[in-house]
Amino acid sequence: MASRLHAFNRFELKYLVPVEQAAAIRDELAERMDRDAHSPVGGYGVWSLYYDTPRLRFYWEKIEGLKFRRKLRIRHYGGLDGVTDDSPVCVEIKQRVNRVTQKRRITLPYGTARQLCDGREAVDHSEREGAFVQEVLDLVVRLDLRATAITGYQREALVGRGSDTGLRVTFDRRVRGRDRDFHFGTPTPENRFTVPPHMSIMEIKVNERTPHWITDLAARRNLNLVRVSKYVQSIEAFGLAPRSVFHVNEADFPPPTPPEEQPLRKRPAPHAPLKAGAK
Repeated sequence: MASRLHAFNRFELKYLVPVEQAAAIRDELAERMDRDAHSPVGGYGVWSLYYDTPRLRFYWEKIEGLKFRRKLRIRHYGGLDGVTDDSPVCVEIKQRVNRVTQKRRITLPYGTARQLCDGREAVDHSEREGAFVQEVLDLVVRLDLRATAITGYQREALVGRGSDTGLRVTFDRRVRGRDRDFHFGTPTPENRFTVPPHMSIMEIKVNERTPHWITDLAARRNLNLVRVSKYVQSIEAFGLAPRSVFHVNEADFPPPTPPEEQPLRKRPAPHAPLKAGAK
């Protein structure tokens, strides 16, 4: 059986920016970056089911800022309509070691992923995938992990070209989640916005160092680094922890009419820097 295991390390910088400003920044970045081949016009859906202990150990590790922390999740790319047990998903361990983010994941059919994470059963795997599968099983059994929260958002992604290979910038909007109905195929689930719907999360992801031109762009546009975790926001928005902030139903802010498919706009003539508008 061919290996489906994928692993990588990177640094991540996050900014909270208004949706309108994010579109202008995206267009400026497009002069030096390419659209991710998997990112259509308007972006694509990303849905993640997070697992945690009954006492929310992973949540509190993030809040306390531990230098080593990790999370287990099942992730689906694309829309949720028509998700079946045969749909491909990623079982992923995301961990933080000091300032470096490490991800290891395996692609499995959705039903098999649930058998591993919810059923706590061994699944078929290649020899190279064995250590990862055993690590997942150890986590869910030893820590008594269970499905805790789902997050979802619409993502647009750009990738670096030339000397900036390894650079990736993503814009996540309509960030929402729920604390129940954990099957991806649940019809009409009760999602809530966990980041205000007029804001988006911009992430700069690099393997080693951030190019100077992109840090200059962030400074020129008065972007401020933020510590924001979509999982933490879902936990807090539903009152599962005592730091709840947002309680906005998804139905109160329906998505806009999809734009006509068109290439990224070229940046107009230079103008005065826009204000970020985010605290």
